[in-house]
Amino acid sequence: MENNKKGASPRKHFTRRTSESHAQRVDYSANEYSTSRSFDSESPRPRRNYGDKPAGSGPRKSYGDKPAYGSKPGYGKSEHGDRPSYGGKSYGSKQGGYGKPSFGGKPGTRKPFQKKNNAAEGMNAMLSRKPQIHGADWDGEQAAGGQMQEVVRLNKFIANSGVCSRREADTMILGGVVTVNGEVVTELGTKINVLKDDVRFNGQRLKGEEKVYIVMNKPKGYVTTASDPHAERTVMDLIKGCPRRVFPVGRLDKNTTGVLMLTNDGEMAERLTHPSFNKKKIYQVVLDHPLTDEDKEKVTTGIELGDGMIAADELEFIDERDHRQLGIEIHSGKNRIVRRIFEALGYEVKALDRVYFAGLTKKGLKKGDWRYLTEGEVNILKMGAFV
Repeated sequence: MENNKKGASPRKHFTRRTSESHAQRVDYSANEYSTSRSFDSESPRPRRNYGDKPAGSGPRKSYGDKPAYGSKPGYGKSEHGDRPSYGGKSYGSKQGGYGKPSFGGKPGTRKPFQKKNNAAEGMNAMLSRKPQIHGADWDGEQAAGGQMQEVVRLNKFIANSGVCSRREADTMILGGVVTVNGEVVTELGTKINVLKDDVRFNGQRLKGEEKVYIVMNKPKGYVTTASDPHAERTVMDLIKGCPRRVFPVGRLDKNTTGVLMLTNDGEMAERLTHPSFNKKKIYQVVLDHPLTDEDKEKVTTGIELGDGMIAADELEFIDERDHRQLGIEIHSGKNRIVRRIFEALGYEVKALDRVYFAGLTKKGLKKGDWRYLTEGEVNILKMGAFV
């Protein structure tokens, strides 16, 4: 019994000390504005107080003061710091969303991602160095050669009337079926006044046909000819609403696309296609495999074909990341010349598009579309200002 009392004594003493400690703690916290003390009253260093202000010096902002998710007017800094407010502008908003609908919001209207067309930009850069007549609006007084010729050769007048070609007109004149002011004319080289003279063929009066000039963006699969009984489709099938008989100026093969001119002016057609006039043409080419620097040098210095030497006036890659695509400038009018150049070096031309012809471009024209040239554009062509 005596040992038990001794064993119980420390427990009672411990309980008494705990109560005293509790009393002290309660006493210390009696003043709510007092600073906290160290647990060890003998410690020389007081307990650190967090914050610049003494504890309890002002009302503490409750967490409920923060704006609820979705209440922030914009996606940016919140009033509580630099972190974005996730309840702000939806990811699909018009001003800068990512195209996804927000949670509970409207679908986004951001423009879809478009792959940058480096080849198109390179082609435009190449064309920008060439003179173009697109949209020219000069009047006839500004353009020498733009005035109508009153006195012309008889065979030219007949050809311009749409009866036949100039060579065939010479045959008819020699045959004695053409009269001028009631008299039969059989001498070649005879000149007439288109405004005053009465020209008849087999008794039928001829009138000088109004000149028509058309530029077209030729699509693939059409033959460049006025008539071909073996062709399924010709470029003439695309000319709807033109009251005059026209014919293509030069040729583009069936699988070649791009700018093509059509007219009923034989003299103009000759000036644009004859090799002596050196009219420039620019093509956009896509090959089956990348063109090597060595072969590029051969094309510009000249290669031997079956009908002689040929060299490009200019050749450059229009997409530095893809050497299958290039632009080539050439003035030769030989048949299929661009395709033959690359085939001679072991390449296959997968696509060929003519983007420039004697100052004419296909600007503003979709595949298969066409338009009349303006008077100013025609005057420039007649002047021969652009090669």
